[in-house]
Parts: sequence; structure tokens; C-alpha cells
Amino acid sequence: MARDVGPTRRIAVVLVNLGGPDKLQSVRPFLFNLFSDPAIISAPALIRYPLAAFISTVREKSAQANYAIMGGASPLLPETEAQSQALQAVLSARAPAATVKTFIAMRYWRPFSDETAKAVAAFGPDEVVFLPLYPQFSTTTTASSLKAWIKAYKGSGKLKAVCCYPTLDGLVQAHAERILAAWTAAGSPAPVRLLFSAHGLPEKVIEGGDPYQSQIEATAAAVAERLGGGWDWQVCYQSRVGPLKWLGPTTPDAIRVAAAEGLGVVVTPIAFVSEHIETLVELDHEYAELARREGCLAYVRAPALGTHGAFIEGLADLVLEAVEEPVGVHPGTEHECAACWSKCPRVGAGVKA
Repeated sequence: MARDVGPTRRIAVVLVNLGGPDKLQSVRPFLFNLFSDPAIISAPALIRYPLAAFISTVREKSAQANYAIMGGASPLLPETEAQSQALQAVLSARAPAATVKTFIAMRYWRPFSDETAKAVAAFGPDEVVFLPLYPQFSTTTTASSLKAWIKAYKGSGKLKAVCCYPTLDGLVQAHAERILAAWTAAGSPAPVRLLFSAHGLPEKVIEGGDPYQSQIEATAAAVAERLGGGWDWQVCYQSRVGPLKWLGPTTPDAIRVAAAEGLGVVVTPIAFVSEHIETLVELDHEYAELARREGCLAYVRAPALGTHGAFIEGLADLVLEAVEEPVGVHPGTEHECAACWSKCPRVGAGVKA
């Protein structure tokens, strides 16, 4: 549906994601950028930077081996470029009177926020819509990326930031359709347990007021409800590193339990909207092999959302609603976390635009 947002308005939409190395030689500097972020390792800089250098050096070869499985580079940027193009096409159709342009800013690899900020400034927007491709808010993802953007951008335009959209209708619908399509293509194996696999976080991050776990559970519950009754489902977490206690159960443990109970599994990446190392290596290789060894009845992996039509339309809804909001940070759905999570940006303890 077309929407009148004003014939003279210039709207820049900045799609934000973590980024990934574009060649094997980029793996170590990418890892250094990741682990030197205080949102990831909250130690003082004098400790954090040497630690990041150590971790990136130690993990370089194993990470390179994983990226080699994907052809020697992360597919995250091409996937995001496809989403950006799809979103711009939808926005151009739905807001034909305005001039809308989409941009991409990655947190830990190119294009970095400072590169994109220059391009957005040259566009001369009236509004800048910061749109994270992390549906669930966390201080380790959305907050870190928004801080980097605010620091980098010096151009015109009022900043309208979307902080989260865990129960966005288009997101929920796209997940449900991806799950059903994968399950059907696999021959509708039964009995199965649906595993909503999200990137894990240390428990101390959640205990500090981060709403991520709550929002992951909200997304999973909304998708399960959209699928209808009869699905046995569970939230679980992947990608654990380091000695800290992380959110659980882990996805490998959930697979082992399902196998022991005589169940197959349908695994869907509930926090990732694009294919990348956590889906194409962890889910498709490591966890698939684990399921085989454990004698799991079936192992079915639903694809990430990518350019699914319902998801892109949902992102367009977020943009068109954001341009009508006042300057600042706003949730993209009715799901509220401000009342109970201190790190929600809407209560002042998180990111402020």
C-alpha cells in the first residue's frame, strides 16, 4: 500500500549488521575488531586490546578453516546487499513521493559506520532511519552498533532509530513459512522438536538488565503460535565461547536430548536474519554431524529469512512508521521491555540518540 510521507522528504535507511571477513586474510583483523569492542569484552582498554589481539591470533586458523567452508569469505555482506535492494524497491513503491535510499553499515568489517556515514551525509537526508538487522535488542549488538553510528554520523537529518522488533508480524510470518517449507521439503518427518536456536550470551549480560533473552523467547513464542498447535518447541543457544556461564540450554545439548527421546529436530536460526558462519558452519555442518552421531531421527534446518517477502515488507513497515516518530530510539513492535529491563534504551540506561 502506498503511503504519503511528503513529496520533498529525503529518507536514508541504514541497515546495520555485524559484518564478516571478505577474505581469509581479513579474519584476524575482523576478530580483533569484534573482541576489542567494550560491548563484547567489558574490561578496561589497557586489558581489552591486548586480550583482543591474543584471542584473534589464537582463533585465526580455526576461524579461517570455517570461512574456507563458505568459499573463503563471509556471505553476510552480499546477503545484506540483497536485503537492502529488496527493501529499497518496496519503499520506493510504497512511498513514491519521497526519495528513499538504503545504505549498509557493518559493525566489525567493511563497510564500517564511518564509511557509510559519509555516503549518507552526501545524500543529504531529512531523516535517517537506523534499522538494525538484529530483531532482538542487546547491548552487544544494537546498542554497540548505534553508538558507533552516532559517533560517525555528522550529516543532516533527524535520527530515528529502531531498537527492536521481536514480534513484528512480517518477521513472525517469514519464520513460520521458512520452518514449514523446510519441514515439508524434508518429507514432514515426525515426531520432531522445533529448536529455536539463537546466538548465546553470558548470563551476566542478562543479569545486568539486557532484554535479549526475553525478546528471543517472545519471538519464539509468537512463531510457535503462528505455526499452530501440535509443535513441540524449545529455545536454545549456540556459539558459546570462553569460560563464563552462558545462557542455556545449548543447541548441541538440545539436540542430544531430542535424540535420546527418540525425536528428530527442526532447527531454525531465530536471531539471525541472514546466512553466515553460525548458520552455514555451526548449524549445517557441526550440529548436523552431531545429530547424525547421536542417532537423531531427523535433522532439518530452516533457512534464515534473507529476502523473504513478508520479512522485507515488515522492514518497510518499520521504516515508514519510524519516519513519523520523534527523534530518538523507538521499538518497532508492541513488545515492551522498558518496564523490566534496565538496559532497554527507552529507560535511559541503554543507548541514547
